[in-house]
Amino acid sequence: MPIYRNGKKEQDHVLCELEEEEINLITDLFFRDIVPKLRRLDARIGTVNCEFAGKQYGKWNIHFRSSGPGFDIVDFEYDDESAGLDLDL
Repeated sequence: MPIYRNGKKEQDHVLCELEEEEINLITDLFFRDIVPKLRRLDARIGTVNCEFAGKQYGKWNIHFRSSGPGFDIVDFEYDDESAGLDLDL
């Protein structure tokens, strides 16, 4: 999934793609650690920074939506300006 800005492929970032193993790691941690917090916050749809899986994923976001009693992951997105947010409010 290459990143494009203003019609040009982003050259500044070496890691603009997630490997399947990384996606699996982030997904597992999302459902184990983040989903319970989203339930407490009555979240339905949104975006969460992936820094919960490690600082190397701090520029990645996970888009989610509620689905029945749980959540579905809609997409992963690289965002150079993304920052983590503490969900322990």
